[in-house]
Parts: sequence; structure tokens; C-alpha cells
Amino acid sequence: MKKSIKLGLAASALMLLSGVALAQDVKLVDPRESPYVIDPRGVIVRDPFGLCWRTGSWSVERAAAAKIEGAKFPNWTAGCECDRELMKPPVCEPPPPPPPPPAPVEAPKPPPAPPAPTSEKVTFAADALFDFDKATLRPDGRAALDDLVSKLAGVTLEVIIGVGYTDRIGPDAYNLALSQRRAQAVKDYLVSKGIEPNRIYTEGKGKANPVKQCPDPSAKGEVRNRTQLIQCLQPNRRVEVEVVGTRPVRR
Repeated sequence: MKKSIKLGLAASALMLLSGVALAQDVKLVDPRESPYVIDPRGVIVRDPFGLCWRTGSWSVERAAAAKIEGAKFPNWTAGCECDRELMKPPVCEPPPPPPPPPAPVEAPKPPPAPPAPTSEKVTFAADALFDFDKATLRPDGRAALDDLVSKLAGVTLEVIIGVGYTDRIGPDAYNLALSQRRAQAVKDYLVSKGIEPNRIYTEGKGKANPVKQCPDPSAKGEVRNRTQLIQCLQPNRRVEVEVVGTRPVRR
């Protein structure tokens, strides 16, 4: 009988020692305010039965507030390790799971692309001819511009560019000014036909870019005098007109 009692006590002692061995060290984040006795390492001291030693200032509130290193979750404190049965929720309870992510919002569909423009670029050109040393439109020049205006029906006008030219006779500065007056004469005529002035750009280039080359007068040459030279150079006394706009394409 005595032997059985000794064996039972020995088994109980082994179980207690095993429980103590399994108890993990609990180290406080701030040992200075510990409600439990701690060793020089900052670890809570336990008795041979694995129970934490309380200090004289122990309270449930202090135990619940004592943060430990390596806590399972933010609400797991020294009180959870040593006196869990005394702790009140939410101490020792894991935080609630995060809310489910919001359902994906379907991105708004982009508006349908506008229909492709059914238009084409159109360009007209007309040579408005002038008499020698004049900036007044000749009848055939006005007729060319009238034909140009008639072709603008149904065109969304972007810009009209009028570039004036002279022949090579005369000083460069004079010819430049004359070419500018010729371009302005064309603009004035187009405005009189209903074209908006701000749609017309004019420029003078003097004797540049001749469309016909004529030799100087000579007794046996093709051009024998000044009058013939002036007649030969007639195509160079011009304003080149370019109209840019869009015209709907017929389907």
C-alpha cells in the first residue's frame, strides 16, 4: 500500500514537472509596470506548479493591460498567460476577421466612339491675272475667282491662302509691295462674295517663283522689245489661291 502511494506521488510530481517544462517564458514589453514578479531577463517568474507569481500591486486590470512580447494578437496580454480565467472580453480574444473585400465594381463602359468623319480634304487653285504694274483684277481673274467661289458650295472652309507675285521687271522692294497689294485685291474680291475675312490669309512674294521664263529683249530674239517682254511675263503677274476645307463624302 505504501509503495502504491509513493508511486502515485511520483507520477503526480512528474506531471507537474512536465507542465512546468511546457510552460513557455513570458517576457513583458515594459517590465517596469509588471503586475507579476519578473527575473533579470524581464520574464515572468513561475512557481513549481507553473503559476505566475503576482506582485503586491497585482490587479485584474493591470494584468489585462501588461503587454508581452510575441503576443498571439493585440489583445493577448500577460493576464492571458497567467490568469486567463479572470480576464474579461475583449482581452484574450482574437480580433474580428477583416470585412470581406467589396465586390468589384464594373468599370463604366466607355462611350461609343463617334462615327468616323465622312469628309475629305479639298484644294482649289486659281490664277488671278493682273495687268502690268497694276493691282486691279483682270476680267479673266475675276472669272477664275467666281468659279472658285462656286466650288466652295458644301465645303466647310478652314482657310484660304492667297499669295501674290509680280514679274521680274522693276526694283525688288517695289515688286514686293505690288505683290502684297495684288493678294489683298483677291481677298477683297472674295470677301465681297461672302467669304469671311478671318478665313483668308494673304502674302506677297514679289518676283519669286516665276511660272514662265522670258529672255531679255534682243533684235533677233523671241522677245524683241519691252512691250513683248511685258506680254511674255503676263503669267507671272498673278495671285495663287489655295482653299483648304472639308467636303462631306457621298456614300
